[in-house]
Amino acid sequence: MESVKNRKYLELLSQIYPNVQSVATEIINLKAILELPKGTEHFISDIHGEYNAFNHILSTASGVIREKIEMLYSNSLCLEDRNELAVLIYYTEAKLENIKKTKKNIDDWYKITLIRLIEISKLIASKYTRSKVRKAMPKEFTYVIDELLHNNEVENKHLYYERIIKTIIDVGRAEAFIVEISKFIKCLAVDHLHIVGDIFDRGTSADKIIERLMNYHSLDIQWGNHDILWMGAASGSAVCIATILNISMQYNNLEVLECGYGINLRPLAIFAQETYGSSEYFAPKLLEDIKVKQKEISLISKIHKAIAIIQFKLEGQAILRNKEFEMEERLLLSKIDYDKGIIKIDNKEYKLTDNFFPTIDKDNPYKLTEDEEEVMNQLIKSFKKSEKLQNHIKFLYTKGSLYKKYNSNLLYHGCIPTNPDGSFTEISIDGNVYSGRELLKQCEVMARKSYFSKDTSKNKQKGQDYMWYLWCGKKSPLFGRNKMTTFERYFIADKQLWKEEKDSYYQYINSKEFCNKILEEFDLDNETSHIINGHMPVKTKDGESPIKGEGKLIIIDGGICKAYRKTTGIAGYTLIFNSRKMRLISHKAMDNISEIIEENKDVVPNSNVFEIQPERIKVGHTDIGTEIKEKLKGLEILLSAYNSGTIVQNVVPKYIRNN
Repeated sequence: MESVKNRKYLELLSQIYPNVQSVATEIINLKAILELPKGTEHFISDIHGEYNAFNHILSTASGVIREKIEMLYSNSLCLEDRNELAVLIYYTEAKLENIKKTKKNIDDWYKITLIRLIEISKLIASKYTRSKVRKAMPKEFTYVIDELLHNNEVENKHLYYERIIKTIIDVGRAEAFIVEISKFIKCLAVDHLHIVGDIFDRGTSADKIIERLMNYHSLDIQWGNHDILWMGAASGSAVCIATILNISMQYNNLEVLECGYGINLRPLAIFAQETYGSSEYFAPKLLEDIKVKQKEISLISKIHKAIAIIQFKLEGQAILRNKEFEMEERLLLSKIDYDKGIIKIDNKEYKLTDNFFPTIDKDNPYKLTEDEEEVMNQLIKSFKKSEKLQNHIKFLYTKGSLYKKYNSNLLYHGCIPTNPDGSFTEISIDGNVYSGRELLKQCEVMARKSYFSKDTSKNKQKGQDYMWYLWCGKKSPLFGRNKMTTFERYFIADKQLWKEEKDSYYQYINSKEFCNKILEEFDLDNETSHIINGHMPVKTKDGESPIKGEGKLIIIDGGICKAYRKTTGIAGYTLIFNSRKMRLISHKAMDNISEIIEENKDVVPNSNVFEIQPERIKVGHTDIGTEIKEKLKGLEILLSAYNSGTIVQNVVPKYIRNN
């Protein structure tokens, strides 16, 4: 049977490579590719809707483009000129407009700049096959760029290349060429992008970020708990929708809902105005650079309280439906004495800061009123009918997963739930017990069922409830804390009750042995592999290091989101992994893009090289290399079969076959 399968495989392969010459050519090509340097990988996490910061990191490739400029021009160009060249590549169209206002002889500037951009392109393209480089070229200028890239300074062609550049300028295509070749440089600067979770919430432009990612040439996404929340909401989960709206009100972030995704908040706003008074405890958190009128703050606080109460009711319903969650201690509405305005937690009474609950039935506190039901039905309909949101969520499912193994590294957003003794926590899902790698696998199964299941019965509800559990469940691999104290922060003044204990995982990752244990759990080599982790902001300002377990684990959540920068003291971490080394990049705030463009303010990020490879990593050492080697095995067997006559080769010229 095995020989029959092999025979069929070779016959199929022979249709693609019909003779000895075609097989030999492909073997030569693939073996040569294995010797090329590994492409550059770029890791970003915890973007949280901050489009400008994200776009800057993506446009600069976290310093990769600047590194190439320095390699070529550190000794021949002044700092101002190098900055100008860098900013031109990052923000090409805006910078061109600025250049045209300041340069007297623009044609001379075009000529010099075109030559420099070609030189940078040559350097960046040198690690790829000519075929791959051509595929990345803009169609309009493919021939021209291809010719200029392969200018080897032969004397006979010197005038030929000069004429190409001069003609680009003469026919008025210099600006268009600069725009396209800058895109080409940015495309080749990073071979593959990893988004290690949390695209959504807090910032105003998660939709713009996803649009940018949808047009990126090669990427994968590991879901964060904020992403899971939106994925659950898109499937119609009422509790996920209410939680999203609560977060949006808390951070005064209605733009992504109303403008980005067209979510109709009018029914909720009307209900809130009719039901609640303004409350200082539900006033939105405002960043220093955002000005909001008092009447807007008053309205938002009413909506905020209305949706928070709905959220707590829906959370209670989810907990009561799912005993496996083991979250009964979070049924806080049942612990309130509504007449006295107190709540009893762990046999201790606390006075509530706000005791106005017009929609809560003290005998059945988790039941929505008819008005609340109607508001939620309208919101569910709005989330499910938002075409843009649904397209974005489908993209997250297509490109995303709960974890990923890529080129011997393990990527995930949150944690591997861990017991105090260092063993992996066991969690029951649908009557079966999972831990470690199998837990993450099953959680992903549940996440996909939540969205793609056509079942409208209890199974669909269960899938949606698990999306909420992944958001905030005490053993969730995406949350990593024992509880989410949203209620306590709103209603109890004692900050001791606000504390959220981290999973034991965050204690154990300081141990190299524990990190190696995780790598072994995922069948990775603990000598060469690393764990790339997001989710927990690194308190750099307090001296915390993002590098854990003697370099085996790297946390790259460093405060891209403005709301976290006071905690971290920086504006984000990213990671670059090229063929020679890994570099952890520390970013400064670069929110004023016009300042960058007008003043050539290219702030080179701080770089920490924490891993020097013993030798340059080649394609042959990567996942793609493994696939190529498997293909080579088949091609070599086919070549042998042709030579022995076991399979008859087609020697008819291709042009005759086509006719």
